[in-house]
Amino acid sequence: MKVIRFLKPYRAAMALAWSLMLVELAVELLNPLFMARIIDEGILNKDLDVVLKWGFIMVGMSLLAFVAGVTNSFFAAHTSQGFGYDVRESLYKKVQSFSFASFSELPASSLITRMTNDVRQLQNTIFMSLRIMLRAPLLVVGSTIMALIVDVRLALVLVFVIPVLWLFLIWVLKRGWNLFERVQSRLDKVNEVMKENLSGMRLIKAYTRSKYEESRFHGANEDLKDRTAAALRVMEIIMPLLMLVMNLALLSVLWFGSIDVASGGAKVGEVVAIVTYVTRISSVFSIFSFIITSFSRARASAERVEEVLATEVDLKDGEEVNHNNKVTGGEIMFQDVSFHYPSTSEKVLQHLSFHVVAGQTVSLLGATGSGKTSLFQLIPRLYDATEGTVELDGHPIRLIPLDEIRQNIGYVPQEVILFSGSVAENLLWGKEDATREEMIQAAKDAQIHESILKLSDGYDTVLGQKGVNLSGGQKQRLSIARALIRRPKILLLDDSTSALDLKTESKLLQALKRYECTTMIITQKVSTAMESHRILLLEDGVLIGQGTHQSLLEDSSLYQHIYQSQFGEGEIHHV
Repeated sequence: MKVIRFLKPYRAAMALAWSLMLVELAVELLNPLFMARIIDEGILNKDLDVVLKWGFIMVGMSLLAFVAGVTNSFFAAHTSQGFGYDVRESLYKKVQSFSFASFSELPASSLITRMTNDVRQLQNTIFMSLRIMLRAPLLVVGSTIMALIVDVRLALVLVFVIPVLWLFLIWVLKRGWNLFERVQSRLDKVNEVMKENLSGMRLIKAYTRSKYEESRFHGANEDLKDRTAAALRVMEIIMPLLMLVMNLALLSVLWFGSIDVASGGAKVGEVVAIVTYVTRISSVFSIFSFIITSFSRARASAERVEEVLATEVDLKDGEEVNHNNKVTGGEIMFQDVSFHYPSTSEKVLQHLSFHVVAGQTVSLLGATGSGKTSLFQLIPRLYDATEGTVELDGHPIRLIPLDEIRQNIGYVPQEVILFSGSVAENLLWGKEDATREEMIQAAKDAQIHESILKLSDGYDTVLGQKGVNLSGGQKQRLSIARALIRRPKILLLDDSTSALDLKTESKLLQALKRYECTTMIITQKVSTAMESHRILLLEDGVLIGQGTHQSLLEDSSLYQHIYQSQFGEGEIHHV
């Protein structure tokens, strides 16, 4: 398992934990021998000095084992918690580098499970491996060897029984890996249903779909329960079988031991020592069910964690990138660009070619599904074009460093995303070192400043998750302010004024003209498009027209239809 590499910084702590575990093990293996001495040399000979001597030794050794056990637990906890911290950090950083294509293969619900439940499974297993998991098999082997040292004939039964039990445990372990991998995938499904329900609670209540959603959750939850129960049933088979075999072994030792003692071939203390060792082995086997269950789940979790860490980052700076290439003015060029999403071969953009001069405002119009948002996502390299070339300021986009591209783009997506925290903290997403004056100016230009002042604590008002305590229009304007505060070279507004009234939108568009940037706006409003230098018309991923409002009104039947549907056939608006 490659995930084990995260234990490398904790090698010293692990070595100490295992050393202390060996101290505990040594005491546990030696105590039956001391007990045999007490019985044979002390009790049977009625020699109290021998009993006290070996009794004090046993007490002293037990205190040593106690101290070693407590210290071992400290180092085991330090290692397991540090390991979990490091793995979660690496997973989170990896997820931050994912492209949208990666998120389609590893959905958010699954990633949450992997970063929480799966990492916790690994943490618990590492703790147990340092505390008892390695100690258990060593105790079995050590007890068998010590029993053979005490009396070879009586301990022969262990030589035959133990290997058979090991083979059985290995079989169960392999079986468990597959079963618990299915359990974790069902947990993904439960988390997915929960995430959808919680994020869509308003819609569920509005459409009175609570019972339907409850039935969906019930189905996913029941599937998880059934899979978990099936896996645990296999694990629970271990205990009765192990105890049956070990009890038969114990009976054999007692039977033949009594015969040897009666014939003088063995001492009572020796028989007691071997019985103690067999009992210790039985007690260890009794926790093997728990250990194997934990290890099986950890193995399945490790594979799921490694799948995330091994996911190839498909959008990154290549060897051909030139760090001298900069986004300076905001000129955009599409040359014969086609695009399809990784999960399908159907093109959503087909052979697009257009040129946006730096500083221009360009509007994109088209029906739902015409490819407008897909086009936008190619500019900040959220996806790469399948065919053709996208250029920024004369440089192919693949030859410009990703950070350079994205630091100079203000992107307001179709679905407004605000984060838990204050209004000011959300604005600082656009520019980490922005001053309060810069925040206020961006908010004024986005027509949200007055609304912010009316909030309970102004710019320090804490927003709920996704900005639930703001209206749709307020959220749109706040997200626009977040983009404006960074003074981008390119501003992309993906239907970001749909919730604004015409007066507010007009003020916003006038304010944008004061920014030295190229602005591209996806809109369904002709009134918005009329304010632009150029308009691009998309239909089914094809650029079917481009020009000014006036030229399209004269030459494009589609634009004429859109215009008439919004203004009526009798009105003609010129700009």
